Amino acid sequence: MHRDHHIEIHEITRVEGHGNIVIDVKKGAVREVRLEIIESPRFFEAIVRGRHYREVPHIISRICGICSASHTCASLKAVESALGIGISRRTRLLRELTLCAETIQSHTLHLYFLVLPDMMGTHSVLPVLRDNPSLIEPGLKLKSLANYISTTLNGRPVHPISLVPGGTLHVPEKRELLDVKERLKEAVELIHTVWETFRGFSTPGFEKPREFISLRQKTGYSLYDGTPFSSTDGFIEKEHYASWLEEYVVTHSTAKHARTPRGTYMVGALARLNNNHRRLKPLAKGLLKDAPFSIPCHIPFMNNLAQVIECMHLAEYAMELIDMLLDTGLKKDPPRRPTRCGRGTGIVEAPRGILYHSYTINSEGFVESANCIIPTAQNLRSIEDDLRGLVPELLPCGREELIKGVEGLVRAYDPCISCSTHIMDVELV
Repeated sequence: MHRDHHIEIHEITRVEGHGNIVIDVKKGAVREVRLEIIESPRFFEAIVRGRHYREVPHIISRICGICSASHTCASLKAVESALGIGISRRTRLLRELTLCAETIQSHTLHLYFLVLPDMMGTHSVLPVLRDNPSLIEPGLKLKSLANYISTTLNGRPVHPISLVPGGTLHVPEKRELLDVKERLKEAVELIHTVWETFRGFSTPGFEKPREFISLRQKTGYSLYDGTPFSSTDGFIEKEHYASWLEEYVVTHSTAKHARTPRGTYMVGALARLNNNHRRLKPLAKGLLKDAPFSIPCHIPFMNNLAQVIECMHLAEYAMELIDMLLDTGLKKDPPRRPTRCGRGTGIVEAPRGILYHSYTINSEGFVESANCIIPTAQNLRSIEDDLRGLVPELLPCGREELIKGVEGLVRAYDPCISCSTHIMDVELV
């Protein structure tokens, strides 16, 4: 490559707003690498202010069309924490099963529609669909199954309508759950095929030590329950997460970054796998043993394979959840009433990482303040740090390899923005 370069990846489309990657190289040395997120304000924290608590989970789920169930569950937990509302075991199991379905759907979408084109050397999934449809078929079937489970549980595949504070408005019938379980058994074989496909692709070996944060509990691979856990410092009490995780503004981006007292950290599938790998179900543990990495893994590109391992674990766990639901007896749990008012926090694992919601609710049941910390915002600092480490390694490889590697790294994080797509203009000056 030439010794001087200015590379810009312009207007990476996303759910709302744009993202740019800027790389400056002078005299063969990297002077600057930055990920610019140019977000339009969406004001969800302000929108729910003054709204009754029963409305909030349905409003807040519109933050995302992919992780809507995660936002709903985090919101429900925050409302219930603030108002002292308990829930039944059956309601909790239904929420867990919902999160399993959403995570499988999200991971599959990311792997097949956003990562696979990189692996196949194309700029879109469309050529793969045209030339090798059998390669895509397992992904389509898994995504369809996950959407079917969500619809069976909550009335539709996104923005669940049956999950409410303190209870449930709908419980699936026994025959529906048994049908889901049979489909999950078939999904196990599909996920083995997914593993063989993505395990067979070569992956950059770039690694950089970092802190991993995810939910963790005494038993089980945490999605719905658990306490925030740092791979370097242990458990973080949820009441203190806001002082532990510092959100801050950077000059080149309208999206906030986040850091802990140690600095950069990562959330998402790879973080969960590093922190909870001993709690995986048997078939998922088998995939981990076959993985081209060991735990702890600090290779961000391996987040893709971590997602496949999670899909297997969640398919296994979902079948167990169905058995537990059948044992509880299938009936609706009428919403329970508040016993107090105040501030509450709800934390769950969204597909892309740990998600925090906190609300203050007054005695009349109206929200006075709200705060949400989403996974992608937490990962922005980590993505930038990795880009700064990766770019010098790729400089000798030439322009095309540099751009491919930079885009692939961002996509490996599965950010909940459309920078996961290939619709971008690249300029090399």
